[in-house]
Amino acid sequence: MAKYDKESTYRTNLGPWGWLTLILGSALTIFQLYTAYRGAYVSLIQGAVHLGAALCLVYLMYPVKSSLTQKRGIAWYDVILAAASLYANFYIIQNYERLINEAIIFGFSYMDQIVATAGIILLLEATRRVVGLPIVIIAILALLYGLFGNYIPIIGHAGYDWPTLATEMFFSSSSIFGIPIQISSTYIYLFLFFGVILVKTNIGQFFNDIALRLTGRYTGGTAKAAVAASGLQGMVSGSSVANTVGSGSFTIPMMKNAGFKPHFAAASEASASTGGQLMPPIMGAAAFIMASYTGIPYNEIIVIAIIPALLYFTGVFLGTHFEARKQGIRGLTKEELPKTNKLAKRLDLFLPLVIIIGFLLAGYTPTYAALFAIGTAFVISFFRRETRMSLKGIVKLLEEGARTALPVIAACATAGIIAGTVTTTGLGPKIAGGIIDLAQGQFFLVMFFTMIACIILGMGLPTTANYVVTATMAAPALLAFDVPVIAVHMFVFYFGIVADITPPVCLAAYAGAGIAGANPMKAGVTAVKLAIAAFIIPYVFVSQPILLLQGDANVLNVSIGVVTALLGMASISAAMIGYFVTKVNWLERLVLLAGGLMLVYPNYIISLIGLGVFGGVAAIQYIRNKRADSKRQKERSQ
Repeated sequence: MAKYDKESTYRTNLGPWGWLTLILGSALTIFQLYTAYRGAYVSLIQGAVHLGAALCLVYLMYPVKSSLTQKRGIAWYDVILAAASLYANFYIIQNYERLINEAIIFGFSYMDQIVATAGIILLLEATRRVVGLPIVIIAILALLYGLFGNYIPIIGHAGYDWPTLATEMFFSSSSIFGIPIQISSTYIYLFLFFGVILVKTNIGQFFNDIALRLTGRYTGGTAKAAVAASGLQGMVSGSSVANTVGSGSFTIPMMKNAGFKPHFAAASEASASTGGQLMPPIMGAAAFIMASYTGIPYNEIIVIAIIPALLYFTGVFLGTHFEARKQGIRGLTKEELPKTNKLAKRLDLFLPLVIIIGFLLAGYTPTYAALFAIGTAFVISFFRRETRMSLKGIVKLLEEGARTALPVIAACATAGIIAGTVTTTGLGPKIAGGIIDLAQGQFFLVMFFTMIACIILGMGLPTTANYVVTATMAAPALLAFDVPVIAVHMFVFYFGIVADITPPVCLAAYAGAGIAGANPMKAGVTAVKLAIAAFIIPYVFVSQPILLLQGDANVLNVSIGVVTALLGMASISAAMIGYFVTKVNWLERLVLLAGGLMLVYPNYIISLIGLGVFGGVAAIQYIRNKRADSKRQKERSQ
C-alpha cells in the first residue's frame, strides 16, 4: 500500500507515541459521531476542531519523507509541528467572538497575522505529506496570484498584501474553513468511517463474494466480479488510488490466474475503482459538496447521477467481456464460486448499504443516514465470529477512522485556499472568458478545452479536492452557456476523476500496474479504452440533459436516450478492444467507432443511422463467424 498509495505512507512503529495517536484519533472520531447526533457547532469552530486534530495527527503519523516510515518513534520537530497545528486551530476557538466581530471592523492584530501565516504553512506541509505535491503547488500558485495579481496581465486583479490575504484565508468561513471543510467535518467523515467499518468487519469481503457469485461463471467472470466489487467499495473510499490498491491486492491476482494479461488486469481494476468515485449514493464523498455548490438537494443528486454511472460501468463490463472473448477466457467452474447457501446466510450484511440508500431516498439528511448505517454495521458485526470485534479492535477502529480521513481533511482544507482565492479575486470568470475566447465561442470547443483543463487540474488530487478545484476553476466556462447547472458540475466532476486513469499521470493505473507487474503506461492506455464511456458520456449529458433527468425527461425520451447510449457504448467498446462477434479488422473498428458515436449523439436521425451501421457490422461479423465455424467443422470431420 505504501509503495503505490501516498495516503498509506504513515509511520508503522510509533513507539510510546502510539498511545497519543490512539487517544487523539479516537477522540476525533467520537467528536464527529457526537456532533452528528447532537448537531454541529458553528462552522468555524466545528472546522477548527476537525482540522486541528487532523493536522496534529498528520504530523504525528506521517514523516517528512516516506523513506522514514519504518523508523521507530516520532521526530522531535514533528511533535513541535503537531502541537503548533493544534494551537493554531485552538486559537480560532479561543478567540472566536473577537475574530468574527471586532477584528473584521478594527483589523487583525499582529498575533492574528502570525497565527494565520503559521496555520497556512502547517496546512500546506501536512497536505504535502499525506496527499502529495500537486494540490500544494496549485494552492501556492493561488496564493501567489492573490498577492501579485496586480502584476499579471489579462487575468490580473488589484492584489492583496499578505496580512490581509492570510487572515482572510485562515479566519473566514469562505476559504480554508469554507464549504469543502464544512462538508468534510459533517458528512464526509461519517461516510469514510462507514467505509472503514465495512473493511474492518469483513463486510467488504462479502461484497467481493457476492460479485464473484453473480458474475464469476460468465465469460471473463473474474474481471467482471472485480469491476462490480470495486465499484461498490470505491464509492465509499474517496480515493481511486487507495481503492485500486486495496481491492486490487485481491482482484488482480485472481484475474491474472484466470488468463487475463497483467496490464489488462491492472487496467480493469483501475477503471472500476475510479468509476466507484462516480457511483451514487456516495460518489467518493464529492456529492455532498456538489449539493452545496449547485443548490440541488443531495437526495436528488444521487438520483440524477445514476444513469451516467450505469453507462460508465456498462462500458467497462463490455470491455472486459470483449477482451475475455478475444482471449478465450471462460468463467469459473461451479466449484470455484462462493457457495450460494453460505452467501444467503450472510445477506444481512447488505443491510447497512440498504439503510444508507433507503434513508437518503426517504429524505433524511446524509448525517442521519450515515449514523444509522454505522450503527447497523457495528451491531450486525457481532452476530458472527469472523466479523466480531474485541474491545481493543473497537478502539483501533476509532483510530483507523481518523487516519483514513486525514488525506481528505487536508485536501479539502487546501482546496479551500484555491476556492477562496478564485472567489475573492474573481479568477473563475476570467478563466472562463479565456476558454471561451480560445474556442472563439464554439460550444463544442469550449467543452473540449474545459475537459483538458479538468484532466490537468485533477491529476493527483483526491476526489473531493478534485471536484472543488474543477468546479471553481473550470465550470464557469460552461455556465456561460445555456446548460443546466447540474450538467456542468457533473461534466467537470467526471473529467476531473478520470485524470486518475489518463496518461501520462494515471496514478490509479500505475498503482494497479505495480501490483500486476505490468507496464504502467500500457495499463493506463488500456484503462482509458475500458473507461472510454467516461470520456463520451459527459458530452452527451451536456448536449442531452435528459440523461441527467433534466429538461424534457419523460419516460419515453429517457428510455430512448439510455438505449441508444448503451448500444453506442457496446459499439465503441468493441472498437476499442478489437472484438465483437469475432475479431474485428481495422476498417470494422473505425466503422464501429463511428456508429457508436452516432448512436450516443443526441439526435434521433443520426442515432438511427448509427444503429444501421452498428447492425450492419454485427451482421457481417455474424456471417463471417458462422462460415469460420462451418470451415472448422469440415476440417475436423475430415
